[in-house]
Amino acid sequence: MQTLDTFDWIAVGLYFLVLAGIAVWVIRKKQENTADYFLAGRNVGWFVVGASIFASNIGSEHVVGLAGAGAGNKLPMLIYEIQAWVVLILGWVFLPFYARSGVFTMPEFLEKRFDARSRWVLSVFSIIAYVLTKISVTIYAGGVVVSALLGIDFWTGALSTVILTGLYTVLGGMRAVVYTETLQAVMLVVGAAALTFIGLDEVGGWASMTETVTPEYLNMWRSASDPEFPWPSLLITSTIVGIWYWCTDQYIVQRALTARNIKEGRRGTIFGALLKLLPVFLFLIPGIIALTLKMRGELHWDSPDEAFPVLMSNLLPSGLRGLVAAGLLAALMSSLASVFNSCSTLFTVDIYKKLRPNTPEKQLVRTGQIATVFIVIIGIIWIPIMANISGVLYEYLQKVQSYIAPPITAVFLLGIFYKRINAQGAFITLMVGFIVGALRIVLELMKESLDPDGFLFLLGDINFLTFAAWFFLFCVVLITVVSLMTSIPSKEKIFNLTFQTISPEEKANNKNSYNWVDVAVSILIIILVAGVMLFFNGKSGFF
Repeated sequence: MQTLDTFDWIAVGLYFLVLAGIAVWVIRKKQENTADYFLAGRNVGWFVVGASIFASNIGSEHVVGLAGAGAGNKLPMLIYEIQAWVVLILGWVFLPFYARSGVFTMPEFLEKRFDARSRWVLSVFSIIAYVLTKISVTIYAGGVVVSALLGIDFWTGALSTVILTGLYTVLGGMRAVVYTETLQAVMLVVGAAALTFIGLDEVGGWASMTETVTPEYLNMWRSASDPEFPWPSLLITSTIVGIWYWCTDQYIVQRALTARNIKEGRRGTIFGALLKLLPVFLFLIPGIIALTLKMRGELHWDSPDEAFPVLMSNLLPSGLRGLVAAGLLAALMSSLASVFNSCSTLFTVDIYKKLRPNTPEKQLVRTGQIATVFIVIIGIIWIPIMANISGVLYEYLQKVQSYIAPPITAVFLLGIFYKRINAQGAFITLMVGFIVGALRIVLELMKESLDPDGFLFLLGDINFLTFAAWFFLFCVVLITVVSLMTSIPSKEKIFNLTFQTISPEEKANNKNSYNWVDVAVSILIIILVAGVMLFFNGKSGFF
């Protein structure tokens, strides 16, 4: 493992100078109200929206974890990274409802469609979920990356990056987040692409790499009876998690809400979907390259999660190594900045403002800044516990998300597609769903001490993908039955908030917000996703 040299440090230093310049420029702009601080004044163009969506999604947990999945025989996890088609669902299906309702947050949308109870439940749960998944995983992955690159210990690397990112997020708000993320998206793509091309050249090309790892290794579709990744459960659960993450999660949707209008917002999601096709080539393939070199005795690493940083430090020339290191730091910082801002938005708008509705705007901004600090501290405390759940970081992330997603996806999907769904159905589904999800995490952690023949052991031991698929079906049945057994929702709760109740004026407005180019690019993205799915089939070609 080589550490950075002088030219590398120059590259890293230049990156941080540009980043600091953008942050200072944004911080000097006025942040007098919540629209400015939390949604960048709702005046962002499509390019910045799309780049921000991509950079928020691709954090260091993807760089480290997805390469680890490629190096550790977890190729079916790739399906979570080719969900560009689900990003399109955000722009074409969900975003018009969010923009029409004028909301800041996803819990706020639930209050408009259902009632305040659902808003409270989703607000509190979302903050807890961010700590369990995004914050702790990102800090952990960041610690791995920074300590490997800079030769410092894990906790020093993790904490220094958290403090630096927290500083510009607290001071600059959402505008600082989206503009720094645009730079970080460019850095990440350039750096990882360079590593992929140099790595493929090092192993003698794709054919030589495939010959070493065997074509079967490159199969993302395992049999329905596979104990780890049965393909029907993988396909269903990845879609459920994808709709939750891309279409209903504050972390991602907040970027689309910063757009100046629905047209720019939708185009931002289409651009984000196009960028979302890149991680397969930028992160997964370097993991397979690292495994190939290890099998040939040319590279060594102990854990699959070390594959990307070890490959990078050994293959890249001086200067370029620093550029990619800066890209990795960018990935870590963009993810942290996004989740910090989303947490402070949820706490301030959905909890603090609800309890104190007459609070001045400046005080709300200050409250959001203080909330960020507390969220970071809690995330750091969770890291040691997180290590027990799964050996591979990326798999841990998908496991926890598979337990969180089903009730939220069911409530949002049925909420906009079926006008008969009411507040009682939504509230009970969210409450029961979150209890079941929490129970599954606890049982998975303590299953070794349970009776192997008991029901609790079965619940904790069943494949996480299969569990999530059945869990989603349970949530759909629950919300439908409870809604049909209770009162019909009032007209103001469904007007313009379900497909069956959109006014003719809003239908016309929506139709005028896109053209043939938007439709054509969206169709192209779907074709490309299908192509990737067919290519990774364990054979030497598409068929």
